[in-house]
Amino acid sequence: MPETPLLDTILEPSDLRALEPNQLRQVADELRAETIDAVSVTGGHLGAGLGVVELTVALHYLFDTPADRIIWDVGHQVYPHKILTGRRARIRTLRQGGGLSGFTKRSESEYDPFGAAHASTSISSALGFSVARDLQGKDHRVIAVIGDGAMTGGMAFEGLNNAGAMANKLIVILNDNEMSIAPPVGALSAYLSRLISSKSYRSLRDFGLQMSKRFPDTLHRSARRAESYARSLLTGGTLFEQLGMFYVGPIDGHNLDHLVPVLRNVRDDEAQGPILVHVATQKGKGYAPAEHSDDKGHGVGKFDVVSGAPKTSAGSNAPPSYTRVFADALIEEARRDDRIVAITAAMPSGTGVDRFGDVFPDRTFDVGLSEQHAVTFAAGLAAEGMRPFAAIYSTFLQRAFDQIVHDVAIQRLPVRFAIDRAGYVGADGQTHCGAFDIAYLGCLPDVVLMAAADEAELVHMVTTAVAIDDRPCAFRYPRGSGVGVTLPESPEALPLGRGRIVREGTQIALLSYGARLQDCLKAAEELEASGLSTTVADARFAKPLDEDLIKRLAAHHQALVTVEEGSIGGFASQVMHLLIREGVFDSGLAFRPMVMPDQFLDHDTPAAQVQRAGLDSAHIVTIVQEALNRTG
Repeated sequence: MPETPLLDTILEPSDLRALEPNQLRQVADELRAETIDAVSVTGGHLGAGLGVVELTVALHYLFDTPADRIIWDVGHQVYPHKILTGRRARIRTLRQGGGLSGFTKRSESEYDPFGAAHASTSISSALGFSVARDLQGKDHRVIAVIGDGAMTGGMAFEGLNNAGAMANKLIVILNDNEMSIAPPVGALSAYLSRLISSKSYRSLRDFGLQMSKRFPDTLHRSARRAESYARSLLTGGTLFEQLGMFYVGPIDGHNLDHLVPVLRNVRDDEAQGPILVHVATQKGKGYAPAEHSDDKGHGVGKFDVVSGAPKTSAGSNAPPSYTRVFADALIEEARRDDRIVAITAAMPSGTGVDRFGDVFPDRTFDVGLSEQHAVTFAAGLAAEGMRPFAAIYSTFLQRAFDQIVHDVAIQRLPVRFAIDRAGYVGADGQTHCGAFDIAYLGCLPDVVLMAAADEAELVHMVTTAVAIDDRPCAFRYPRGSGVGVTLPESPEALPLGRGRIVREGTQIALLSYGARLQDCLKAAEELEASGLSTTVADARFAKPLDEDLIKRLAAHHQALVTVEEGSIGGFASQVMHLLIREGVFDSGLAFRPMVMPDQFLDHDTPAAQVQRAGLDSAHIVTIVQEALNRTG
C-alpha cells in the first residue's frame, strides 16, 4: 500500500513539528520530488536546494520558526525552505513576473528574516540578529546556514572572527556541499558529533575549564588549548576552533538519524558563545541528472523531469550569447599575446572564463566568491606586466569598489574589467541587476569605460582593452543573446573616446550608450514615420567622452536624448556636465536623459523589465514627442 503523502499536510512549519521523527524521511523524499518538479517548470537554481532538503526539514522540525531566525546564505538553497513555509502553492511561480523570488526576501515572508542573493553574508547578519536579541532581552535562537561556496568569501571569515570573540549565542551551519573541507563522514563521526554536542559533554568540559582557572595562567591556557586541539584532531575543526567557534562535525547532511540528534543537542545547549555545525552534503542530491552534471545542476532552464533534458533550446541559427562572444574573442587575443590572463570569482561558466580555461588552463584563475581579492589579485598581475581580464558580473563587481579605487585606479594599473550581466537580468531580479557600474566607475579618474551595443562591438572592445596598457578600463555587455550582426574576422582597437553615427537625420538625435541601440533605431523609424528626421549615434565610450560628436549632435538637432540601461549618475550625467560647461543649454536645446528608474524592479523577463523601466522604443518616442511639445 502506498504511503499517504505527508507534504500535503504541511502548510507551515508548525505542521511539520507535529509529525513523529520517523516520518521525516518521507517528508524529505516528497520535498525533494516537489522541488525537482517545480524547477522543471520554472527553471532556476536546482542543485543547491536538493543538497539541503534533509537539513531544511531538520531545521524547521527542531527550531521554532519564524520566532527562531534561520538566515540562509546565498539564495540558491532556499526552494525547499519556501515550500515548507507556506509558499508551496506558489512555488511554480518562482522567478516569474509577479511570482516568488528565487532568493530569500524579507517582504515575501516572515520566514525570510534577511534577504540573500550575494554570498558570504549570513554569519555577519546573524551575529547582528543575535546581538539585537540579547540587547532586547529576548531568547529566540539565531541560525546561519552558509554553503554553496560562500565560505570562500572573506566576509564569512570576518564574521566568524567577530562572532568567535563575542559571547552571544549563535549557531552556524556550514553546509559543505563540495566536500572540499570535510573528511569522510560516517557512523564514528556521527557518534563523536552527538557526544561533543551533548549537554553532558559541554557540562563536563566547562567544569574542567573552570577548574583549570584555579591553576596558574599558563596552565589554564594550556588546558584550554589541549581540549580544543584534542577535539579538533578528532573532528577536523581546528580552523574554526581557533576562530573561537565550538566546532561540531562533520556529520552526514542527508542522514536524518545523524542530523536530528546533533541539531537537537545544539538547540538545547545552554552555554554561551557561537557553535559551528559542519554538515557534509551533496549538491544535486537525489536527482541523477543534477548529480552527474559538471555544475551539479547549479542553474537550469525548464527541463523534462524524467530525462533531465532541457524542454526548449535556442535554434542553431540563434545569435551567440554576449558571454560566449566575449570568451571566444578573449581566446583569440590570448593566442596572440601570452600576457593575457583571465580571472573569475566563482562564476567560470557564467562569465565564459571556463571556455578560456579549456584552452589556457595555466592562465585561468577562479578565486572563489572573493571579488575583492579578484580585483587586487588582478592589480598585482598588471603591476608585474601581465594583461589581466577580470570577468565579473556588474552586481558582483560593486562588492570590490574599494579595491578598484585604491589598488587599481589610483595606481593606474591596466586591469581590464569585463562586466557581464550589465542592465536588467530577468529572473534573478533586483539583487543581480547590473544597474550601477556606469555610475560607480564613471566617477573615477582616468578609467576608460565602454559599452557594447552589439556582439560585433564587443569583439572590438576586447581588442581595445588589450591595447589599453597605461590605465584601467572596463567594458559592459548584457545577459543573453546578441542581436545577430556579423562578427568581425579581424577585430580592431577602437580610437579612444570616439563614437559612431549609425543613422543620419536632421531634427532629433538619439545617443545610445550600450545595449539599447536597437531600441533607438526602432524609435527612429517610428519618429521618421511621423515626420521627424532622426539621427542615431552609438557613444561607445562614457569615458573619455566623444566631445566633438556630442557637441555636433547638440548643435544641429532640436532635441538630444541619451539612452542607457543604467542608473542615474551614469553616462547621461557625463554628457550633461559637458553640455553645461560648453553653455549648450543656454541656446535652448531640448535635452532628455533616459536611465533606469529610481527603484529596484522585481524579477520578470528582461524585455518586461526594460518596458517597465521606460527604456524601450515606445518610451523613447514618447519622450521625444513630449520634449518637442514642451519646447514648442
